[in-house]
Order: sequence, then C-alpha cells, then structure tokens
Amino acid sequence: MSVLLKHIWRYPIKSHGREELFEIYLSKNATLPYDRCWAIAHEDSKADDNNWTECVNFSRGAKAPKLMAINASLDTSNEEVTLSHPELKNIVIHPEKNSDELINWVSPLMPANRSQSERVVRVAGRGMTDTDYPSVSINNISSHKAVESKLGHQLDSRRWRGNLWLEGGKPWEEFDWVGKTIVIGDCEIEIQEPIQRCSATTANPETGDRDIDTLSALKTWGHQDFGVYGRIVKSSKVKIGDRLSVL
Repeated sequence: MSVLLKHIWRYPIKSHGREELFEIYLSKNATLPYDRCWAIAHEDSKADDNNWTECVNFSRGAKAPKLMAINASLDTSNEEVTLSHPELKNIVIHPEKNSDELINWVSPLMPANRSQSERVVRVAGRGMTDTDYPSVSINNISSHKAVESKLGHQLDSRRWRGNLWLEGGKPWEEFDWVGKTIVIGDCEIEIQEPIQRCSATTANPETGDRDIDTLSALKTWGHQDFGVYGRIVKSSKVKIGDRLSVL
C-alpha cells in the first residue's frame, strides 16, 4: 500500500490554535511557513525576540489544557489571526500589534495556579518549535489507530499537534526513519528524532478538558513518543495526496 500525505496542519501562535492546509511550500532548513511564528511568553519567561527558547518559557497546553481547544485561521496577507474557542467570543488580531488584546482574550483559559500569559514573542526567520533546530513534525495515522485500539475508543488526532500526517503505513514505522531521509512529493526531509509527548495530549481538542491518559497508553509500548521531527533538506511544495518514499 502507498503511503500518502493525508493532512497538513499549521499552528500560527504556539499552543494557541491550529488550522488545516491543503498545500504549502517547505523551504530548506526552515520551519513550515508561519508555524509557531508567534509564541506567548508567561510572566516567568526568559524568552525574547532574538533567539529560539525552549517550550517551558511559554504558555502551552501541557500547563493550560483549555488552550488545546483553540482554532485558528491566518491571513498571511496582513498577518491577522482569527481565533475561536468554545468558551470565548471569536477574535481577529495581529499577534504583535494587538498583543494586549490577545493576552486579555486568552487570560480566562489560564489556570490561576500557573504563570500567567504576559507578552508575545516572535523570532525573525523561524518558528518557535519545540526543537532548537527548525523542524516539522510528522505523524503516522496507523500509529494513531494503534493508540485508539489500546484505549478502546476513538481519539481525536488533533491532540498530537502534528504538521504532516501520513496514511497507509505500518504502526510505528516512522521511528525506523530516524537517521534517514524521506521524500514527500519532491520535498526531502531528514528525520532527526522521535517526539516525546507531554500532558497536552491528554486534553480534548474540542473542549480543552483532560479526559484521556494518552501518556500511559504510549508507555505500554515502552516509550512516551508519538511522531518524529524532521529537517527540510530539499525545498519543494507539498500537497495532500503526495506520495511518500524513503531514501
């Protein structure tokens, strides 16, 4: 069976919403365009606009699960983002120009016992992914179905917050690609490492409520990983339906 690109997802503001795409141009040594372009630093953060910073410096779903229910839509012509959440009114903002409005909008979703959102960070030239190198995250639908089978019921795949979703392969075969290069369409991606998952995945993407122990399910396979990180080594546009090959 052929392995095909099934879904493309982008997360314009780190941990604050997702949008589905049908095609995107991926550039060598870059993140997916506008993916994690902005991030919201909390009051104890050491992040600034000059350098990549690890995820603990930002408001995120692992500590504030309600964030997992945000949807986003980015207008790249003016960099305005439309955000929606089941408990809030929709908002249309430019994350930097309207940063105070964004912080106020998201504040009801932040637990009182966690560091509160304070300011918006943007590092020129790259998205604030969870890796210190520009990466895209790649997930396998067959692995997702294996987790569903382990849990005994359906699971919303948006919990995993992946960029590229592949359909048609074997469960967990993506881990065999580490150290290899895969090709999607004409885009070449060097697979770097598995993605170790956090408690953000325990939250329902529809409600933001923690409802499934995804981490315990993963640990039954002897790891806490789902998906892999890749580095773009040959630029090209990718689109839904593109075929995968492994070099």
